[in-house]
Amino acid sequence: MFRSGVGFFALFGLGWWLLGSSAFDGLTRQILLVAGCAVTVGLMLAARRSLPPSAGGPFPAGRRRRFNQINGLQWLLIIAVVAVCRHLGVPVLVPPLIAVVVGLHFLPLAAVFEQPRLRIPAGLLIASGATGVTVWLTNGPDETVRLVVGLISALSLWGMATWTVAGAASAAGRGGGTERSGDA
Repeated sequence: MFRSGVGFFALFGLGWWLLGSSAFDGLTRQILLVAGCAVTVGLMLAARRSLPPSAGGPFPAGRRRRFNQINGLQWLLIIAVVAVCRHLGVPVLVPPLIAVVVGLHFLPLAAVFEQPRLRIPAGLLIASGATGVTVWLTNGPDETVRLVVGLISALSLWGMATWTVAGAASAAGRGGGTERSGDA
C-alpha cells in the first residue's frame, strides 16, 4: 500500500485536511476531523483490499537513490521555509510555501517512477500554495489561508490515492489484478 503511494497520499492528505479544518471551531471542526480520519482509513482499507501485495514493486537501486535525493531535498527546503518564515515573522506562509515545495517534488518523482499522472497533484499542490499566498497578500485572514491550502492539498492527495485504488480495481475487473493485498 505504501509502495504504491496510497498510504502516503492518504496520510499526508489527512495532515493537510487537519490544517484546513483548523480554520473552524467546535462541532464543525470535530465533524471535519472525523470525516478526514474516515476518508484516510477508507482509502487505506480499499488499497489493502484492491492492490496486489507487490503494488509498486521493489525499487531498483538507482531509482531508490534518486527518490531519496528528491525527498531529502524536499525536507531541506521545508526546514528552510519554516526557518525563514519564522525569522521574518510570517508563520502563516509556512503551509502555502510547503505546499509549493511538496508540489514541486512530485515533478521529478513523476520521471523517477515513470508516472506522468504525478504531475496532477504537483500542479494542484503548487496552485494550493499560490492560492494561499494570494489570500495572504490580499489581507485575507490566516484561517482562510489554512483552509484553502489544507483543503486543496488534502483533496488532491486523496484524489491520487483514489485514482490509484480505482485503477487497481479496474485492472482486477479486467482480469489483470491479483488476490487481496496483505500489505498493511
